[in-house]
Amino acid sequence: MNKHLAKVIDLAKQKGIEAEVYYLSSQDTPIEFANNRLKSLQTKAVEGIALRVIKDGRLGFASASDLSRLEELVDAAVATSEIGDPVEFDFAKDVQLTEPDSNYQLPSTNKLVEIGEKAIAKVHQYNGEILVDVGFDKGSSQVQLATTSGTFAQQSDKTVSASVSGNLVQGEDFLQAYAYQVTRDEEPDYEQIIQDLIAKYQKAEQSATIASGNYPVLFTPFAAAFTLGGLFKTILSGQAIVQKSSPLVDKVGEKVFDNRFTLTEEPAFGASACSFDDEGTPTSKKTLIDNGVVKQFYWNRLWASRGGTTSSGNGFRGGLSRPGTSLVNLCMTPGSTSLEELIAGMEEGIIVDQVLGAGQSNQLAGEFSVNLDLGYKVEKGEIVGRVKNTMVAGNIFDAFNNLVDFSDRSQWVGSSSHLPYILFSQLGVASRN
Repeated sequence: MNKHLAKVIDLAKQKGIEAEVYYLSSQDTPIEFANNRLKSLQTKAVEGIALRVIKDGRLGFASASDLSRLEELVDAAVATSEIGDPVEFDFAKDVQLTEPDSNYQLPSTNKLVEIGEKAIAKVHQYNGEILVDVGFDKGSSQVQLATTSGTFAQQSDKTVSASVSGNLVQGEDFLQAYAYQVTRDEEPDYEQIIQDLIAKYQKAEQSATIASGNYPVLFTPFAAAFTLGGLFKTILSGQAIVQKSSPLVDKVGEKVFDNRFTLTEEPAFGASACSFDDEGTPTSKKTLIDNGVVKQFYWNRLWASRGGTTSSGNGFRGGLSRPGTSLVNLCMTPGSTSLEELIAGMEEGIIVDQVLGAGQSNQLAGEFSVNLDLGYKVEKGEIVGRVKNTMVAGNIFDAFNNLVDFSDRSQWVGSSSHLPYILFSQLGVASRN
């Protein structure tokens, strides 16, 4: 336990209050190329503490990045407890979890600058008119959490993210495509990222149109994560269940989706792997939907208390904020059909690759609609070109009960989703040509 954490725990005990102390130390070096040129590189360091206390049955919170004034931090948290909510949960008790430190050496800044320059050159070998942006972020972080009731947990990680995007303007036509990877304790496959980007432009070289109607629609893992994955994260959250804003309220044990659909959270692998959450609760693999049957939801301490259950290890923070309910790794079990076979089986339909934002959805009805940022038309099993001014809409219950199949392989989308391609037999397509 570092000295700052230990001091806050001692101060809390002296005041006779319960405390949960969350310590974060991180260092990141972003390297950015914009419009074919190196734009910036710098190193950012963050260190701070987020403190929750319980005094007279009420919850207080304060955070600070100045660790030379810890007495004031404790006093501030105590002061907020006077107007805080009545406590509905306990802090973690008697948890001891320490992950070993990584020996991985992050790549040097000079190496990443060189890789960025080579990436731009390789994209220009395909098309010199593309304005290329390249971004890297190499970082290390350490989290320590302690409570006055005997918990101490510690973990650290070293990650590298790499992205390559292009902007191609031809008359009034504007096409932006991007590809990226996030890795932990290893470097991304830079060559694969570049090839993925070029492949997107190659499939978009020709223009295609499609009339509005119902068609087979294939979601890439990237599009699925931001559209379908985001919706499932919302409706499976314990907070949505308690607030009765999820269509899955009272659906545990019911078969709601196709029996090939299994959705899990697996916090033991990937760039975001962790053995405990930001409240000191141990994490574990959980099956949220099993062969179409709703099995469980996910919870942090606050919403678990309100829902009459226990935390599932899903209390996570953004920086030094209060913990909210979040998933670590959302995973869909892959299917039995190759991507090539999925496309070959489409007589006429579209592929959704990139979407604008997260789309609009009526969560109470399980509905979604997304505008395509990048999508392709398929005719007789072949990709024939890019479609523009197109929207896809549907209902997750109908969609997953009109499932053709998942691809036989999954891909990481950033550091929080591991998904296959998903082909639905019909979704609504609206096109303005």
